Amino acid sequence: MKKLILLAFLGLSIAAKGQNLYEQCEDTCTHVHGIDLSHYQGEVFWETVGENTKMAYVYLKATEGGDRIDERYENNITLAHKYGLKVGSYHFYRPKTEQQKQLENFMTQCRPGEQDLIPMIDIETKSGLPTEEFCDSLLKFLDLVEQTYKQKPLLYTFTNFYNKWLVGKIDGYPLMIAQYNDKEPVLADDREYLMWQYTCKGRIVGVNGYIDKSRFVGQHGLKEIRYRHK
Repeated sequence: MKKLILLAFLGLSIAAKGQNLYEQCEDTCTHVHGIDLSHYQGEVFWETVGENTKMAYVYLKATEGGDRIDERYENNITLAHKYGLKVGSYHFYRPKTEQQKQLENFMTQCRPGEQDLIPMIDIETKSGLPTEEFCDSLLKFLDLVEQTYKQKPLLYTFTNFYNKWLVGKIDGYPLMIAQYNDKEPVLADDREYLMWQYTCKGRIVGVNGYIDKSRFVGQHGLKEIRYRHK
């Protein structure tokens, strides 16, 4: 049965390519590409994903806020490692939830010995807080993460969110910027970033449905986000 399902994935991939439904930036450039996944993608056929050598890394959703744990995280990180991907974990930040509680939630899943890549913090909402209060909340959390993991986390956000709320607030942190079109993002302060999430409608054999894809920009590469084990 599993073999039939995998063949169906392969057939879907070939058919969709012919219809130009898949966004396959990695087929036309030499940048280092990767994906991020959560329970939304359902069951992942990691053996098949691991055979796609164009995907060098994967960020897995571990936690959200103070008590939410991604139900597929444990299985995903075990199998992603088994089939050769470089793996990192991310936390979806909820500004109104107490920072220490969020850190403790993240720590239950993001265990240093299982990480190839630095932790990533997903920043997408102010939760209705005034800008100053939101930024104060965020920076306190980022400081806790840095103290715990002994390195600055990678920060993920959208171009518009950064330009509106975060310019000048998170200097010194490496960035992954999401912008879903064919143009590399330009931040309001012309700040350099490491990675660009260029689509939320990518496809890859081994995953049923859409997937987020990202790549390094310029001369940046994996060595800049490797987890430094002490």
